[in-house]
Amino acid sequence: MIRILVADDHTVVREGVKQILAGLDDMVVEDEAENGQETLEKVLKGHCDLVLLDISMPGRSGLEILEDILNLKPKLPVLILSMHPEEQYAVRALRAGASGYLTKASAAHELIGAIRKVSRGGKYVTASLAEKLAIELDSKADKKLHEKLSNREFQVMMMLASGKSVSEIASELFLSVKTVSTYRIRIMVKMGMKKNAELTFYAMNNGLLNS
Repeated sequence: MIRILVADDHTVVREGVKQILAGLDDMVVEDEAENGQETLEKVLKGHCDLVLLDISMPGRSGLEILEDILNLKPKLPVLILSMHPEEQYAVRALRAGASGYLTKASAAHELIGAIRKVSRGGKYVTASLAEKLAIELDSKADKKLHEKLSNREFQVMMMLASGKSVSEIASELFLSVKTVSTYRIRIMVKMGMKKNAELTFYAMNNGLLNS
């Protein structure tokens, strides 16, 4: 029996996962968590065999939580289930140690198959993601500007590109306005830009935002 910890801040998502897995004889939702701190506490104290982790949760990003989970239990498989398309976070998540990446638009049978595969020690990637990983591993491939950013900088960049203000980002991420402003400055320097509109244009051109 695969015992799963579902970490997502939306109750409807957690309930949806439980409905998808209901009746299966080889897996069960053992526990739930709605934020990063609760996820880490339950990983440390619980007995789950796999973590189904969202990237966008209040406070610290899912990628930071992923790194903490693997520091606590290096062999614990973590499957990312995110609203974000592969273009945004998939390569970063796998680079950080995730066992697989699925979007919330995936079919139920894909989720079930992915859970089975990563619980056996495998990696789950779609064909399109496998191609992106191959390009990522090609040392001769030119890195795009956003790949120079840290995971937190990338998260802030995407929020700026989507039209959110510094104060809105600070509120969502539980950071000070000054801290977010510092991230914004670093992002602009690394990407050679001056205005948020340039970030939006860049993100749309690189498939990071829907046009």
